[in-house]
Parts: sequence; structure tokens; C-alpha cells
Amino acid sequence: MPNLNPLSTATVAMNAALTLTRELEQRILAPAVEAVASDGRKQRWEKHKQTRRAELTAGTADAVRALGAEAGMDEIASHIGVSKTVLYRYFSDKNDLAAAVTVSFMEATLLPRLTETITDDLADYDLVRTVIGVYVSTVATDPNVYRFTTGQTAGSSSIAYTERILTGAVASTLENRLTARGARSDGSRTWATAIIGAIIKAVDGWITRPDQSADELVDELTMVMWGGLVGIIASDGDPQQFAKNPPPIPSPPADE
Repeated sequence: MPNLNPLSTATVAMNAALTLTRELEQRILAPAVEAVASDGRKQRWEKHKQTRRAELTAGTADAVRALGAEAGMDEIASHIGVSKTVLYRYFSDKNDLAAAVTVSFMEATLLPRLTETITDDLADYDLVRTVIGVYVSTVATDPNVYRFTTGQTAGSSSIAYTERILTGAVASTLENRLTARGARSDGSRTWATAIIGAIIKAVDGWITRPDQSADELVDELTMVMWGGLVGIIASDGDPQQFAKNPPPIPSPPADE
């Protein structure tokens, strides 16, 4: 059985996520930026608009940190020092603004932290717990931006951007690991979607009502994710094989 270094697959996944983030960034920018013509003045103007949009995105993140995730467009504009009309010149609505902040948050904060953290030769279990831990700790240190971009106050497209970026990274890792074992990998996208959806939902509830420590949340999420991954690997990624021989639930300990 091939011994695929978990660090190398995680690195591939982070690179894939960064690539997807940049692709999404271009898609988000597109509505606010007209096609660049050959005229030099037009090119400079379009570059200015992109730069200004990026500045307003960064300013919005700062405003949300100071004012809270529920801050409206008027409050955000006032904190940045512009009129609401200026915001609407570069963003179609609050959901569009949240989507831009989401991509910026992913590219500038979460993904770099993940890439920096997985620099040691981590074992599979340690890798899973580390990735979950970085996600939770990043949210815990920037809760207002998280809730603005991916939490209950965010628009649906903003949440979709986050899920797509993280799902792509996990799916890439699963596909690489399973393929290296000669196992089926066609379920990688389904499993990744379920994993990321569960983590985001759990963290969203926790950041709104933090009734336990971050470490306790990480331990619980790691338990359920690792249990599922073990079942997938043990069945060589084959749902039929899993159904024929599902891992048994251990019997309760006998009374002494």
C-alpha cells in the first residue's frame, strides 16, 4: 500500500483552495469592473476601480470588527469615512460586499494560517485535528468578520463561497489519499461537502452561543470527522462494501 505523506496532500489541497479563491475573487470583481479596452486611460480607470473596491473591502472588515456582524451599510460607510452611495458604486448590495469580504478573509487570513500550520510531517489524525483547530481558532479570534461572511448574518452566496473553497480543499485531499491506495475516490466531493457543511454549521452555532471551550469543540469535531474518514478508508471508498460490512458498534462494557 503506498505511503502517501499527509503533509504533501494537505499542501496540494491548500494550493487548490488558494487557486479557487483567486478564481472566485475575479468572478466577484467582474460585476463592478467593465471590460478593459485598449485605451490607456480606460485601463488606468479600471485598475483604479479594482484598487478602490479592494480598499473598501478591507475597510468593511475593519468596520465589522469594530461595530459587529450586524452592522448595516450606513454604519459601515460611516466607519470607513465614505457615503453609502460610494459603497453601492462598487458593490451591488450587502450580500455582494459580504462575498468580497469572504474571499479576502479566506485568501489573507484562513488559508495562510492553514498553510503555515501544516509545515511539519503530521500523521493523518494530527493533520485532521490541526486543520479543524486552525479553522476554529481563526473564527474565535475574528468572530465578527466570520459571522458577517459565513455566519447567520451573511447572505447565501457568501456562505456558498466559503463552503466551495473549503470543500474543494478537503475533496482534493480525499481524492489524493484514496487514489494512492488504489481505492475509489468518486465519493470525495460528497464526503467533503458533508464534512465542511457539518463543521461550518457547528462552528456557526458555537460562535453565536459559546457554551464550551474552543478545544472541546475541536475535540468533538475531530471525533466525528475522524470516525467517518476511518469508515471511508476501511471500505476503500466503496459504499457497497461499506454497506455489506459496516464497522460494528462496540458492545457496552460488562458489569464487573
